[in-house]
Amino acid sequence: MLASTVAVVSLLTGGVLALVNLTGHTFGAWQSPEPLSPGLIGAAMLGVTPGLFAVGRARAWEEVRTLVLPLVIVLVGLFAVSIRNGGELHAVRGGSLFLVLFSLGWVAVLGLLALCALLCLVRQYLKPARRPGRRAVPLPGWSKPFLAVLGSGWFGIGAGLLAAPRFWGDFVPWAVGRADAQALGVWALALGVGVLGSLAEDDLGRTRPALLALPGVALALAVELAARATHVHWISGPGLSLVTMVGGLLVAGVTGRWLLARRTTPISTAPAPQRKPEPEPEPEPDERTGV
Repeated sequence: MLASTVAVVSLLTGGVLALVNLTGHTFGAWQSPEPLSPGLIGAAMLGVTPGLFAVGRARAWEEVRTLVLPLVIVLVGLFAVSIRNGGELHAVRGGSLFLVLFSLGWVAVLGLLALCALLCLVRQYLKPARRPGRRAVPLPGWSKPFLAVLGSGWFGIGAGLLAAPRFWGDFVPWAVGRADAQALGVWALALGVGVLGSLAEDDLGRTRPALLALPGVALALAVELAARATHVHWISGPGLSLVTMVGGLLVAGVTGRWLLARRTTPISTAPAPQRKPEPEPEPEPDERTGV
């Protein structure tokens, strides 16, 4: 229920943020120097929606925690960033009535969802663990170094933007404010936790919802970046790194789904070819009668 609720909220709110900022108008809960940052936040919300809807079809907690744990990070992190940078909120600074109401709703909904997510997480970990009832589908060995580098990269960038937004925000290849840098850091940290979590699980069957979310987020980010391409310093080191890391999310998601479908394809149930019956051996003659 929590995942479905967040999916609906993400679909509506993320859609508004992504579409409005695509037009070049800066729209968000706080004041931003550039429309790209709130647009990317909305794009990430849109991209993760298919994975959130897939959570309801899972049969066990182990199949969804690689997506639910990053979800909790995003909800709690964005709420904390909004409160920490409360002076930048439109509800505090003033502005149009729509921006003020959106800002108030953003904080209220995030706070409620973050509280529910924490309660669900605590309740889940208080339950006794169950043994898996199926065979694991381990990750191929060649994919583990790639996932380790990709997850560590996203995790490190997110931690840096959250801890020192003024310093690390200067490395973002477009103009960002403090709240923008920390909000982007929350999403980067969540992506890093999700990728590293799938590496720790070492079971493709336990990453089904996450494998839907990864390519969705990558494609949504790519569309937003392409629409605002003239405002990004692509030839800089951070710009090239961003392309590589977004592409890595897409490759990881698509490859993971292909490997999972390939390894879980049911064996054909076609009837086996019938063998011709072997001729019965002739009976040996009786020694007494000769017959």
